[in-house]
Amino acid sequence: MKQKFLITAALSLFLTLSAFAANEQESTLTKVGQPAPDFTVKTLDDKEFSLKAHKGKVVLLNFFATWCGPCLAELPHVEKEIWQKFKDKGLVVLAVGREHQNSELLDFQKKNKFTFSIAGDPKREAYSKYASAYIPRTYLINKDGQIIFQSVGFNESELPALISAIEKEFVAPK
Repeated sequence: MKQKFLITAALSLFLTLSAFAANEQESTLTKVGQPAPDFTVKTLDDKEFSLKAHKGKVVLLNFFATWCGPCLAELPHVEKEIWQKFKDKGLVVLAVGREHQNSELLDFQKKNKFTFSIAGDPKREAYSKYASAYIPRTYLINKDGQIIFQSVGFNESELPALISAIEKEFVAPK
């Protein structure tokens, strides 16, 4: 009886994860190697940010929400292990609050002591160019404006791959 339960539970978990992976894939509107969709948002310091204006720079784009547990786990890594390490090399980091107004993100930024740029996307106008569901989402965009890394969700074990991709952009001759 116990073995049958374990097999049923394992099969159920497998099917659930398979369905999630399929939904995750279907909800992703971009692919590595394609040009990153352009968008314009207003950052918390009241500056206009567009990808088009940052062509020629390496950009880390992160979509998050203040209520999202995995997002809250990921953003401190973005601050400490990515932004602080690569900002002097010219990396641009923008975290976009999906369905958030800038006014509500100001306290979030101060409370968490994030020093990278943050912008609200209250109507999902930027987000909807990249995905239809699921956060956090992280994209690394090279100097040519192409997506060279993308991930959904947060898994700390994937962080070294992202950092490695960033490092390659700053040492590779272009």
